[in-house]
Amino acid sequence: MSLKSKLHLLKEKYKGTKMETTFNALHTFLYTPNEVTHGGTHIKAADDLKRTMNTVIMALIPCLIFGIFNTGYQHYVATGEIAGTPGLGFFNPEFWTWANFSLGAIKILPLVVVSYVVGLGIEFIFATIKGHEVEEGYLVTGMLVPLIVPVDIPLWMLAIAVVFGVIIGKEVFGGTGMNILNPALTIRAFLFFAYPTSMSGDKIWVEGAVARAREIASGAQLDAISGETVLGHLAQGQTETYPWTDLFFGFIPGSVGETSTLLIFLAGLFLIFTKIGSWRIMLSMVLGGLVMGSIFNALAPSMEGTQFFALWSLPAWQHLLIGGFAFGTVFMATDPVTASQTNTGKYIYGFLAGFISIMIRCFNPAYPEGVMLAILLMNVFAPTIDHYVVQANVARRKKRLKAKTV
Repeated sequence: MSLKSKLHLLKEKYKGTKMETTFNALHTFLYTPNEVTHGGTHIKAADDLKRTMNTVIMALIPCLIFGIFNTGYQHYVATGEIAGTPGLGFFNPEFWTWANFSLGAIKILPLVVVSYVVGLGIEFIFATIKGHEVEEGYLVTGMLVPLIVPVDIPLWMLAIAVVFGVIIGKEVFGGTGMNILNPALTIRAFLFFAYPTSMSGDKIWVEGAVARAREIASGAQLDAISGETVLGHLAQGQTETYPWTDLFFGFIPGSVGETSTLLIFLAGLFLIFTKIGSWRIMLSMVLGGLVMGSIFNALAPSMEGTQFFALWSLPAWQHLLIGGFAFGTVFMATDPVTASQTNTGKYIYGFLAGFISIMIRCFNPAYPEGVMLAILLMNVFAPTIDHYVVQANVARRKKRLKAKTV
């Protein structure tokens, strides 16, 4: 008897029991779901929610692998074990080493495991209690969360945040497709407001004998070497020191998956090509960020000598290369559940998200990364934007109809 036949017998065994939804989730992870649309469908497609989620995960994998290498690389640069020659980009031989990869994997893979185990565990519990199928929505969220947090975030903090994000951010609204806030950003927002010192991003993680030696020498409890991220550096009023090539390729300190603008850009093209990501939201968010950045550039001379000057005078296009702006544009703002649904609404939604992101970044040096708050704010207003877009279309059609009948 084949494996698939055995699984089918087990499925019949669990049918009608509390474990039916749990078994169905495991069964359909590798096999096509048995349930199909009944009746007269007017839209036919080969894709389903599971395939859509897997496509997004494929777009995230390069960012994850690069983040693993970069974590090890930033560690050894911070400890002085390698020079960290800037400007070489992907041709830097010090970057693509087994030492960097193994060190990064030791730190990052536990974040991925905790994210999936806790998040999917809650999904299974709710499905079993409520008697519905396990939803695949957390497949993407579970990968996004480790990529948008600092590499040294304690695992217990991450677990608590995932519990909060899945239950409060999604399940209380009815599950996948019913939430009004992006679950991954809800998790990050919880971490930021509940544990702000761990989410400041102002340290480069360091592990091993070198860190322990520094602890002994200083007499302090240190698990990281002070080293501002690019945004943290600028928020303190200091001039940015990284060449634009390192900013673009991602050879800078930062959250695991947010540093490489090049890989995020390629992922965005892939999502647009597969018709999963909205190019309207991506384009309008970039334009919104550029417009706000240009406004601050024009006003920068009046702020010379203040803490705001470094961020305000930063060229508008460089705002797109630092922090989580690019990652938020491609993977967060385009969430089909929480973003605007109308085409016109997508332009408005994306533009305001980019505009507000740079506004928060430049007006609040205590929290220079405003992408998370801007997207969450626009998640709340997305239904309102769509409502007025639809009403404007209805009013326009009524006006045309009235003109024809006169």
